[in-house]
Formats: sequence, structure tokens, C-alpha cells
Amino acid sequence: MRKHGLSEHGGSTPATGTWNAPGKGGAQADILLTAPQDQVPLLFIEVDNYHETAEEIADKLEKHARFFRRKVKDTDGRERPMWRPRWTAPATWSGDATYPPVLLVFNRIGERNPNRTIPRLRELTRHLWVGERQKGGHHHYDGRIPIIATGLKNLSQHGPTGPVFLRFGRDHMEPLREAIGNPRREAADARAREETARAREEYRAKVQRAAQEQAAKKAAEREARRPVCTDCGAEFTDERWKATERVVWGASPEFRPTLCGDCDRRFETDWEQAGPGENHRHEERDQDQAVPEQKAGGTWLSRFRR
Repeated sequence: MRKHGLSEHGGSTPATGTWNAPGKGGAQADILLTAPQDQVPLLFIEVDNYHETAEEIADKLEKHARFFRRKVKDTDGRERPMWRPRWTAPATWSGDATYPPVLLVFNRIGERNPNRTIPRLRELTRHLWVGERQKGGHHHYDGRIPIIATGLKNLSQHGPTGPVFLRFGRDHMEPLREAIGNPRREAADARAREETARAREEYRAKVQRAAQEQAAKKAAEREARRPVCTDCGAEFTDERWKATERVVWGASPEFRPTLCGDCDRRFETDWEQAGPGENHRHEERDQDQAVPEQKAGGTWLSRFRR
């Protein structure tokens, strides 16, 4: 496969353009692939026919790392990684702020033994791809390069969706999408979001229960203060209670705040039917039967005479 430089152009097919003067010692990828429709936004591909040693391939990957770290000023004057203004790629890959992945495609033609080359290459480049282990068992790969290896024969037979890709640091083969991503972190992040949502809902329910309990307590305290009619013993209705609270005691001689609404209306009717003479006799009788402290201030009936 013929080697190409780093491309300025996207597309779902391997790019063939050359980005001139990427910098001294810059990386020269064999193929640059962008296929966002297949969830592969940007992929640097290196092909080896087992002619190169693990050290030589590691040197290429070091160049990729230097290139990814190189920064230039963007059109807005801000410094950004040199590769980012030229290719569309997400800020994170499966939650990780990684560099673009590099795919190593091995075609078994040369004399090198892959059983020795790949393990050696993995150790030489460990500082480039190793992740930071988290409590949940997954890893974070911020500032790392996802390095994936596959064989041309397996790739031809199974394609990118087949489990023929080995990401350095993992012990099992995966489809390309999973290999360049971080499924375990995605699952851990999803669980964390669920736990956060559940905790938020539990807190909301707790606050709601506390508010209901407080409201119930206030309602009970208010009911304990509800007036009772001194005549029939019935509790005041809310309307009657509010009416007694709005009127200043003693402001109206006709207002009877110790009676419920029904007794107050009945008292009014009885008073009107009895007439002035009978009402006067009732007043005198009540005055004679009153206790001393009631005599001092008059009966409640006399206080509310018309």
C-alpha cells in the first residue's frame, strides 16, 4: 500500500491529499480515514508487512504523539492542537479527551514474527496509550493515543464490525467502534448518571415529604386552636373563624364571637321574635344568675344588646 502524508480533506474514503510541512520529524500516516457515519470520525492508519521492527514502529508512534501535541494559532487567535483545525473530530471519544486513534494493520508477508513484535511494541509505547484505572474498574484515557492492531487477512474477512481489533492495554478482540472507544467508561458514566438522577429524585421526594409533614403539623396545630361554640359545642367553620378574627372584640355590640354561625343566627332570630320586654326580662334574670365577675362587666347577652 502506497504511503500518503497527512490529509487536509475529510470523507468516508482514505484521503490522498498531502499537508505540506507538518513540522520537522512530523508523522506521515499511510492512510487518514474519516467516516463519521460509521462512528469513526478520524483514524490514522499505519500498514506494516512485518518488515519493520517493533522499535521502528514505536518511533513512528512517537512522531504521531509529537504531532498531536503540537499547537498552532487558529483563525480566532487561540492556540489549538495542530491537527484539530484541519479535521472534524469530537472533543472526547467515549468520554475520554484522547488524541485521534492510530490503527496498525499488519500484513503477514515479511520475516518478522508477530508473536514477538506486537508484545514488544506494546511495551515500548505503553506511556502513549496506558490509561488511568478508576474505582469502577474502567480506565480514563485523557491525553493518550488509542493504539489498535489488526491483521489484514482478518480485516478483509470480517470488516470493521467484526471482533478483529486489539487495543493496546486490553486482552480481547473487539469491533473497531468499541476498540477506538471506551465502552466500560460509557457504561460507568451511564450508571453514574442513573445514580445521580435517582439521588436527585430521592432528595426531591424527601423534601416533598418534609414539606407535607410540616404542612400537616401546622394544620394539626391550627385545628387545635379552632374555636368551639359556647352554646352547642360545635367547632367553628373556617368561614366563621375568619369572621371572628376579622372583627375587633367589643367593636360591635351585635357581634357574638363565642357562638358558631348557626347559633348566632338562631340567637338573632330568637331575639327578634321575643320583643323588647321579654329580652329585658331575660337580661335581668341572667344578671341575677351571673357570677360576681360576670356581674362586674355585665352578661355577654347584655353586652350585645341592640
